[in-house]
Amino acid sequence: MMRKFASLLLFALLLNGCDDGDITVDTIDFTEVTAASCNPETNELIYKLKSQEALLLQMPDGTLENEPTPVDKPRTFSINNNNFRLFYRSYDGAVAATNICDLIPPTTPKIIDEWYAKSGTIEIRTTVQTTLNETTGATTISGYTHNIVITNLTYSVESLDVTQPEVVFGDFKTTVDSEDRLNLTFTKPVGQCPAIKQIYVYNESSAMTIDNIDPLLIQNVATPANQPRTSVLGATTNKLLYKVYTGGVLSDSYFCKSPVPATPLLKETWAAVNGVANESGIIEVTTTTDVPGTFKHTIRLRNTFLVKGNNKFNLGTSYLLGELYTTTN
Repeated sequence: MMRKFASLLLFALLLNGCDDGDITVDTIDFTEVTAASCNPETNELIYKLKSQEALLLQMPDGTLENEPTPVDKPRTFSINNNNFRLFYRSYDGAVAATNICDLIPPTTPKIIDEWYAKSGTIEIRTTVQTTLNETTGATTISGYTHNIVITNLTYSVESLDVTQPEVVFGDFKTTVDSEDRLNLTFTKPVGQCPAIKQIYVYNESSAMTIDNIDPLLIQNVATPANQPRTSVLGATTNKLLYKVYTGGVLSDSYFCKSPVPATPLLKETWAAVNGVANESGIIEVTTTTDVPGTFKHTIRLRNTFLVKGNNKFNLGTSYLLGELYTTTN
């Protein structure tokens, strides 16, 4: 990484010599160096440090989006030497994060050379990191990897403009904030809207719903042992949605209303991938009788994928949505 800087940067460094403790760089390569951020909340300044070298990339807050990019369609930003900047620095001693991030950086080591990008295009390719539960087969989104490449780069070296077709900055990883982690544990019992028959289950900040559920799935008739009723999730019938809310607490009064209440505010929506019979996106209902006239419908989702944009995760081989009670009255 950064090997294409080598020859011209080496020449410029040699002009400065090393009599004053200056380092001489034979090659500028940060391939094995992990990128870090001065402020993980904003990631406005990302850096890579070696013993006496630093590679710095400055971008505005929000540039690194936690949303995967389509294949061969990176997000692009122009270096303008204002809010998008790239620097290489060498020091006369060991450099640390405090030299980069502190409002008043230490006086040592001193910067002995600095090269800055004058123009170029920052390309960011984002992929999702998932964690697999090997027991259930469920996946959770744990973070994102942002691969950063600068193309058509022009930088200043000893008052000379030097152009490189491509410089690879490398990967920078972000994690999912605690408030943005999907809460798929529902504490309230399953309900069903009397008129539209929507199935819903929820906790304080998120809900899972099944719109236009196949009426054959919910019948007041017990199912034979190990023979649940099954159907597949679809775009209209058995439409499964997972929704996250903010600015309020969900309650029973939120559901089955038209128009939909204004609070809490809908923050994001995940939709189930259409099911394939005997393979994926299967809804399964087992009906039993607890007491005469009362039926318990246990609803499970098997090998179900949820998507939002280019994000995707799996609920696992057997996800218990909950238990719906109905009566013959």
